Amino acid sequence: MATGYVFHEHLMWHDAGSSADMMPPGRFVEPGKHLDAPGAKRRLNNLIQVSGLSRHLVPIVPEPVSIEDLLRVHTPRHVDDIRMLSERGSGFAGPQAPIGIGSFEIALLSAGTTYAAMRAVLTGRVDNAYALARPPGHHAGPDGAMGNCLFSNIGVSIRRLQHEGLLDRAAVVDWDVHHGNGTETIFYSDPSVLTISVHQDNLYPTGSGALTDNGEGAGAGYNVNIPLPAGSGMGAYESAFDRVIVPALRAFKPDLVIVASGFDASGFDPLGRMMLNSECFRRLAARMVAVAAETSRGRLIMSQEGGYSEGYMPFCGHAVIETLANYRTEVVDPLSDHIDEWVGQDLQPHQIAVIDAAEGLLTRLRKRITSAA
Repeated sequence: MATGYVFHEHLMWHDAGSSADMMPPGRFVEPGKHLDAPGAKRRLNNLIQVSGLSRHLVPIVPEPVSIEDLLRVHTPRHVDDIRMLSERGSGFAGPQAPIGIGSFEIALLSAGTTYAAMRAVLTGRVDNAYALARPPGHHAGPDGAMGNCLFSNIGVSIRRLQHEGLLDRAAVVDWDVHHGNGTETIFYSDPSVLTISVHQDNLYPTGSGALTDNGEGAGAGYNVNIPLPAGSGMGAYESAFDRVIVPALRAFKPDLVIVASGFDASGFDPLGRMMLNSECFRRLAARMVAVAAETSRGRLIMSQEGGYSEGYMPFCGHAVIETLANYRTEVVDPLSDHIDEWVGQDLQPHQIAVIDAAEGLLTRLRKRITSAA
């Protein structure tokens, strides 16, 4: 398989400023490094080079998206706010959404990174692709930034490709530990885009990502949330994919499968309380490769979202990209076996109850698809 890899060093220059975890510096909060500093993503890119995996990838050079592209998803006010704060060189565009000098231009390039991956797959240049985007995008809504996300990288790319006539139906599977609320909002009434988010229940944003949030209007049934309890491990995630996510994709039959690929559900991430290791992410990625082969002629892209463990996140990303490329390097995850041994990795009864409820949403989805045919 030909696997595209989209990266640009300028993405690492987005400056999230100083922080103490997610707390802004203050009288009693000593300044420190922001969790969305570029370290984790840069180390993933470096590991790809050092391992030799890069020799088995097709490099794709991204270009920034245009203002016109942004305005298919975002309001003029939102776009102007991001540009103004970027020119000022500091500030917050929304809750936990810091901006530094030049962040506007870098955010345009980040969206362009995701777009380049999608276009390369849809035009047949590669079979699948990974976009190492930064800043991320899945919390950004039409009129607001949030949670380190300035613009919706996936939303802007889908709308541009639909406008260009290269894409009709898309499915977004978000495995970031936080709810993909921005992506959900953008497509909530749109039956051409199936949105699925598996996330830690009520983690971020709070009050978001409930099972009952299932789409509205023409999009009723086309939004699926799987809010897993904190402490969920490999058994819960693999069951959610096997019982809900893969069947939903088979029913919908998208032209392109898109994974919002955050690695903050790993056992060592500071912003989540889940227990995945790189081998579990490898198995989830293999499921996405297989279902894409069944439903979308193998057309699959992944776009980077969260992942804040500077040391461990690169092993998760590397395992996923190895899976896309169908090539195993000599890289060994030094912590994978340790995470395997944690108590609670097996599927638990309280997790089954959530997955049962999410599986029940498939009936509504299938009825909507049948009635639209």
